[in-house]
Amino acid sequence: MISIDGHHLQIDEIVKVARNHEKVMISVEGTNNIEKSYALKNQIIASSKAVYGINTGFGIFANKQIANKDSSQLSRNLILSHAVGTGEQFSNEIVRAAMLVRANTLTKGFSGVRIEVVNTLIEMLNANVVPVIPSQGSLGSSGDLAPLSHLALVFTTDEKDLDEDSWYAYYLDHKLTGKEAMKRAGIPRLVLESKEGLAINNGATFSAAIAALSIYDSKLLFDLAEMSLALSLEAMLGCSSAFDHRIHAARGQLGQMEAANNVRRFIGNSNLINSTDRVQDAYSLRCAPQVQGVARDTLQFIWGIIEREINAATDNPLLFTPGIALSGGNFHGEPIGVAMDFLGIVLSEIASISERRINRMTDENLNAGLPPMLVDHMDAAGLNSGLMMPQYTAASLVLENQTLAHPDSVFSIPTSAEQEDHNANAMNACRHTLQILKNAQHVISIEFYTAARAIDLRLRNLPDGTLGDGTRLIYKMIRDVVPYQAGDALWWPEIEKVKQLILGRNFQEALDFIKS
Repeated sequence: MISIDGHHLQIDEIVKVARNHEKVMISVEGTNNIEKSYALKNQIIASSKAVYGINTGFGIFANKQIANKDSSQLSRNLILSHAVGTGEQFSNEIVRAAMLVRANTLTKGFSGVRIEVVNTLIEMLNANVVPVIPSQGSLGSSGDLAPLSHLALVFTTDEKDLDEDSWYAYYLDHKLTGKEAMKRAGIPRLVLESKEGLAINNGATFSAAIAALSIYDSKLLFDLAEMSLALSLEAMLGCSSAFDHRIHAARGQLGQMEAANNVRRFIGNSNLINSTDRVQDAYSLRCAPQVQGVARDTLQFIWGIIEREINAATDNPLLFTPGIALSGGNFHGEPIGVAMDFLGIVLSEIASISERRINRMTDENLNAGLPPMLVDHMDAAGLNSGLMMPQYTAASLVLENQTLAHPDSVFSIPTSAEQEDHNANAMNACRHTLQILKNAQHVISIEFYTAARAIDLRLRNLPDGTLGDGTRLIYKMIRDVVPYQAGDALWWPEIEKVKQLILGRNFQEALDFIKS
C-alpha cells in the first residue's frame, strides 16, 4: 500500500502503482493538509475579494469577477472548454502515473479542494478505472491543461449529467463512457466546487508522469548498455586498458568511473580480452565509458528534479495561512521540459555509440577476422545476408533519435492573447524523449543479439576462448531464449525476444547479481 501525503512520493512508488497496480491511500498527515487548505479557501470566499481562479475568469479573463453562486459552473466550464486534446491516447500506465501524481499534488495542501476530489482519484486507481487521454495538445506550461481536463471529465459532472460530456475510460479492459465506467466501478462522480476545476487541470502532471517512468526505465537501460558494450568488447577481442580505473580516476567524472568499473566486472577473467597485439580500440569501444558515463551523471541530476516535481504544489493560486491566495507560476513545466531534453540527448548518444559497435561487428574490415555481416561462414556470404538488416534498423532509429533529441524547451509560441507569452513545451519534450527511450531500447537489443552471434563465431575459431564472469552469464541467458541459427532466418522475432529478456525482471536480477 502506497501512502501519500504530498511530500514523500518516490519515483519507484509511481512505477509500482502505474504498472503493478499497487493500492494507494491518503495518510493522516495528507488528510489534515487537504482539510486545512479547504478551510482556507472557504475563508477567502467569505471575504468576497476578487481572487484569481476562485471567483474570477481564467487567462486573459482574470479581471472578470464571477459571482459565488456561479463558482461551480465556472469550474465545470473550465473542464469542458479545456478538454481539446488530440492524437493517439497515452498508455494506461502513463495515465495511472499521472492520476497518482495529481492526487499527491492536491494532498500537499495548497489547492483548496475537498478531500472527496483526492479520494475519487485514489478510488479510480484502486479500481483501475483508467480515463482515455489524448497525447497531444499540451504545452506543459499552464500545466497539462487538455490531458488533465479529459481526466476530469470522467470523474466530474453537472446537473445535466450527459454521457457525451463524460468522455471515455477503461474499466475491466472495456472502453466505456466515463459515466458508465464510474458507475460500474461504484465510484460516485463529483460536481465541482469553486477552484476545484483549476486545481485539477493546472499543473504539468502528465509531463511529470512520463518523466518519472522514463527516468526509471533509463536507469535500467544504462546498465544494459554497459553489458552490451562488454559483450561487444569481447566479440571484438578488445583491449582492457581503456577501462583501467586509473584512467577514469584521473578525470574524476563519477558516471564515467562507474561505467568503466561495471565493464571491468563484466569482462573479468575473460581470455578474449587483450588476446591480440592491438594497443587500442576504436572510440565506440575505447571511449564508451566517457560517452555512456555522462548519461549516469545526467540521470542523477534530473532524477532529483523530477522527484521534487512529483511532490510539488503546481496549481494557481496557492493558498497559505492565514487565508492568503498567492498567484504565481508553479504550473509552468520548464523544469520538466529541460530535464527531459537533457535525458533525450544522453539516451540518443547511448543508442548512437551502440549502433557504431553493431556496425563494427558486421563489417569484415573492422571486426577482427569475423565473416562479413556475421554470416555463418565465408562461403555463405551472398546467398545469406547475415545481420546486414538489423544494423539498418539500428541506424534508422539512431537517425530518428538525432532529430527527436533537438531540445523542445528552447521553443515557445505565446498563447492566451500574449498573457502566456513564454511556454515551456514540456509535453513535447516528454513525448519525444519517451520515443527516444523506446528506440534506444531496441538498438541495445540489436547490439546484444549481434554480439551474441559474433561471440558464437569467435569461439568457433578460438575453442579455448573464455567469456568474462558477467558476460558468460548474460550470453547464456540470451542463447537460452534464441539459439544460434547458421543460415538466414526471420531475425526480428528473435530480436524482440532478446528485448523482452533484457527488459524483464530476471535479466535485471542477473545484472544486480553481477554488480554486487
